[in-house]
Amino acid sequence: MLKDWRSRFEAWVTRHQRPAHGPIRLDRRRIYILPTRQGYAFALLLLLLFLWSINYSNSMGFAFTFLLTAVALNTMWQAHDNLLGLVIQGNGAEPVFAGQDARFGFRLENPRRTPRHGIALQWRDREPLYVDVPAQSSVPVTLAVPAERRGWLRPGHVRVMTRFPLGLFQSWSWVEFDSAALVYPRPRGRRPLPAALSGTPGSGLHELGAGSEDYAGFRQYAPGDSPRRIAWKAATRTDRLLVKRFIDQARPELWLDWRLLGVENVEPRLEQLCQWVLKAENDGHEYGLRLPGSNVPPARGDPQRRRCLEALALFTYREDFPRADDAVEAGKPTTGKTRHTAG
Repeated sequence: MLKDWRSRFEAWVTRHQRPAHGPIRLDRRRIYILPTRQGYAFALLLLLLFLWSINYSNSMGFAFTFLLTAVALNTMWQAHDNLLGLVIQGNGAEPVFAGQDARFGFRLENPRRTPRHGIALQWRDREPLYVDVPAQSSVPVTLAVPAERRGWLRPGHVRVMTRFPLGLFQSWSWVEFDSAALVYPRPRGRRPLPAALSGTPGSGLHELGAGSEDYAGFRQYAPGDSPRRIAWKAATRTDRLLVKRFIDQARPELWLDWRLLGVENVEPRLEQLCQWVLKAENDGHEYGLRLPGSNVPPARGDPQRRRCLEALALFTYREDFPRADDAVEAGKPTTGKTRHTAG
């Protein structure tokens, strides 16, 4: 019930806010403040001290109660002032695969001459990430947002909060930026790569071995790479996993075709195609991608890998696409009109 009330309150407060294109400066109208659980317990303690002082007419009790009350009011002002004037900048996130965490970058800027302590960023109900922002300086903060499905991932509202200095009051605000992360399909599937075709597409379906001939240096590790290709010696000298690249110049073009998969659902097909893209790039093939309504011409390298993964991430299936037989033999053309995808 408490989470539902918080969600409704957040939706009501932010109903007029739109995703920002630039930095957001927190002014008084954007900052909210309420006591924490410790604050309510402290207030109950002050009430008991006040009643005790009245009952025994104890002047020292009154003085001690009023002193603690003044401290609490001062912490309320400091908690509000700790956020006032803070500038938040959203920096977006790198593409990830479904099932991973998209790491959205933010930058907290403090334009005033005094430092800010205990500033936190929080996404939904996850643990807040606390940082200190020095005077007239900025601090980068990275929030991990789970990427559960392919496509564009937008984090939505992010809570900026503080409980400085004593934790009796929580001051917070919500910010939202137009930044988004592209989520690729989950690379998953057991089918080996289709045969590379030297003639017209669909001249035969045979399994292609993973042999390779020419060493072509290193590249960064990607999900789906074989552990046997990892350069373990190079990994001991750096903090990244590198994969050995091999290229067979004599190999013909390889087409990763949607029609080659006999799976009814759309997502399993995209996951298998994603696995094929990573495998083809790892083996050094010159490969292309065929989807209903769009094609990616054959090429190799990281730009080609990125183009294919983007096409899979943004692919939208529509009922008016041509429905070809999944078990169509290579060389048998499909019928029907093809339209461009909405992605």
